[in-house]
Amino acid sequence: ILGRTRTVLTTMVLLVAAGIISFISIPKEADPDIPIPIFYISIVHHGISPEDSERLLIRPMETELRSLEGLKELRAIASQGHAGIVLEFDVNFDKDGALQDVREKVDMARPKLPSNTEEPTITEFNTSLFPVLVVTLSGEVPERTLYNAAQALKDEIEAIPTVLQADLVGHREELLEIVIDPAKLESYNISQSELINAVSLNNRLVAAGNIDTGQGRFSVKVPGLFETREDVLELPIKVSGDGVVTLSDIADIRRTFKDPDGFARFNGHQAIAIEITKRIGTNIIDNNVQVREVVDRMTKDWPEAIHVDYTMDASDWIYRSLGSLQSSIATAIVLVMIVVVAALGLRSAMLVGIAIPTSFMIGFFFLSSSGYTVNMMVMFGMLLAVGLLVDGAIVVVEYADRKMSEGLGKFEAYALASKRMFWPVTSSTATTLAAFLPMLLWPGVSGKFMSYLPITLIVVLTASLITALIFVPTLGTVFG
Repeated sequence: ILGRTRTVLTTMVLLVAAGIISFISIPKEADPDIPIPIFYISIVHHGISPEDSERLLIRPMETELRSLEGLKELRAIASQGHAGIVLEFDVNFDKDGALQDVREKVDMARPKLPSNTEEPTITEFNTSLFPVLVVTLSGEVPERTLYNAAQALKDEIEAIPTVLQADLVGHREELLEIVIDPAKLESYNISQSELINAVSLNNRLVAAGNIDTGQGRFSVKVPGLFETREDVLELPIKVSGDGVVTLSDIADIRRTFKDPDGFARFNGHQAIAIEITKRIGTNIIDNNVQVREVVDRMTKDWPEAIHVDYTMDASDWIYRSLGSLQSSIATAIVLVMIVVVAALGLRSAMLVGIAIPTSFMIGFFFLSSSGYTVNMMVMFGMLLAVGLLVDGAIVVVEYADRKMSEGLGKFEAYALASKRMFWPVTSSTATTLAAFLPMLLWPGVSGKFMSYLPITLIVVLTASLITALIFVPTLGTVFG
């Protein structure tokens, strides 16, 4: 291999270039994408007691869910107006398959629930689906002004390709309040049951189907849902002869909010927060930069009374970690060169110093090619590997220098060093990796989380082994 210097050096340059590109483009996250084997089923039935919730909501669900394959534990919570069921699977489960099975079981149990129970919702847990940035709007302005501003900003943020969703927090749900005039209700001889039936029967989606004329087919659309305030105002309540009594004749309708069940404050002012979740596998830094650009563009013409703040920015931790990694690499190179210069000379120090960034870039290339992201555990593994990956290069360079001092040429010396030091360097790297391999066997979610550390070390130290036995000797035959 050392006889093909141009081929080896070209391969090294290409791998380093690919590593640099991978380091720039690889998705960067705060936490690893760990498939937590837990699903939560939420069932809402307003006004139901905890006892009835257990009997009418939880038991029918439990009957169907108990037969799920791979189910490890099932826990249920009954409360006023609500029932919650927690499903925990084995950590090696198929997330997509399990989610599909849970949905099928919930659909099978749905007809057994009371008729006015809301549709059950299924939530899956994933650390990568936690908010990566929170945009907070606050100020002493009318609540509707703050709500409209937050809603407009939310729509713009969700249009960003890397954003999975943006949820409003701290706001009250908007609704139409209908204030009935009892005198008008009595004058038109309309009972309360007639009024309630008229509203409930009209706010429905009606599938009208198609009309086939023999020469073509036309779809029929029946407007049945309330979409605007005017739809509610023009709702017919009673027909008497040619006269039609609408809801606007007997009631006053205005836009308002639900009664508050909590309050959100930021720096002493009322606030509405927008929690932003990015898509799995996307770059957290690029995502948050795009969000900030959209927020700055949208808010530049807003009144000064509305304050915009950013909190819980997960990209700050990534910036600090990347800066720490780069500083550690630079420090390691400097310290290694100082030690090696004192022991072996300037040229040997240069060869050993080159091994550090080369191993890292090759490692980033293979991590990116394997679909991994840069996260907390990967960064920690990189920092841990800085002091380990130079051992093989030092051994090879020192052995070659000793042989050159005995009279061998640089080509023969480095070829002999690569051959004689192959097994010592390989066994040294293997024993180092053997100490971390048991971490791959840890069970549970914590084992999945910690597995990123040994995987990173395996990739980087394998890259350092290739560098020490192939690339460094090849460089030594040219510059040694």
